[in-house]
Amino acid sequence: MNRPPESFVFVQEDRLLEFTTTCFEKAGLTHDHAALISRLLVNSDLRGVRSHGSRTVNGYCGSFEDGSANPLPDVRLVHQTPTSVVLDGDGTLGYLPMVHATEQAIAKAKEVGIGMGLVRNIGHYGSAGHYSRICMEAGCIGFSVQGYQGQGNAGGSDPKPQLGYFGNPPISFAIPSENEPPVVLDAATCIMADYQRGEEFDALLSKIPAAFFKSIGYTAVASLLGGGLTGFTLPEGEEIRSRWSSARLGGMVLAIHVGSVIPEIAFYSETDRMVQDVRETYQPMPGTDRAMLPGGLEEERMREHRHSGIRYGEMEQESALSASQRLDVPLPWD
Repeated sequence: MNRPPESFVFVQEDRLLEFTTTCFEKAGLTHDHAALISRLLVNSDLRGVRSHGSRTVNGYCGSFEDGSANPLPDVRLVHQTPTSVVLDGDGTLGYLPMVHATEQAIAKAKEVGIGMGLVRNIGHYGSAGHYSRICMEAGCIGFSVQGYQGQGNAGGSDPKPQLGYFGNPPISFAIPSENEPPVVLDAATCIMADYQRGEEFDALLSKIPAAFFKSIGYTAVASLLGGGLTGFTLPEGEEIRSRWSSARLGGMVLAIHVGSVIPEIAFYSETDRMVQDVRETYQPMPGTDRAMLPGGLEEERMREHRHSGIRYGEMEQESALSASQRLDVPLPWD
């Protein structure tokens, strides 16, 4: 899904930001809330992460319009310590409360070395990399995961689903650098994408079981840290969850301040060295022409798209057209 589209139109960053912000405002959000979500979604478009970019605007606006997500949340502080903060997202999508939690986690990390932000009673928060990157840009190592209620309960399905495909929550680590691209793992936990199902993929379960056992473990850990640890099952949130049906998720972000444990330049230089050594001393993965660590390709695509425009594929165009027609917002391309 995140390969460059074969058929596309070029869309400029500023026009796409204006389009998405206006759509969210038409769906009932304040300007600041709409602009914040739009900035994060368009960042994903710029990086070539099409699955989590502005193609989601149509569905997100629909969730605000149909009352499954809260367009005007009262994000409130539940609890905090010198190293942690817990927020209640009041039934909105995860973007706004998670950014608030991330900013507070960073502030705590700069005070005491480490800071954790937890958010409960939210909807989808998009790419975990939004929040790990915010940490990274502030001189911290960032980590983020999201979990949802009931993960692990197959709901009485008959036949039972295959454990190898157990869940697929988002997970991200972001590690800063100096002169080379940062190392950013921004992914989902399952070894297979949601659309990779069928006999040819099922055969891999017995051929490479260790890979599947790893992804099963990643899913369990991510879901519990990004879900259960947030307190999203506590009874005091039941009223919010019953009013806003999408608010059955939580989110977690962790910021580690590099300068609290080692001179920043020393750590950044080691990141640079690893990125450079991998590029110069390893063969590329099949189907690629360069040996790169995660994060490098996204940095390249962002520079390219800011210079030449975002390649807006057919699925993005269809989603934008639907939102444009329903919300009466001009399309962001000619």
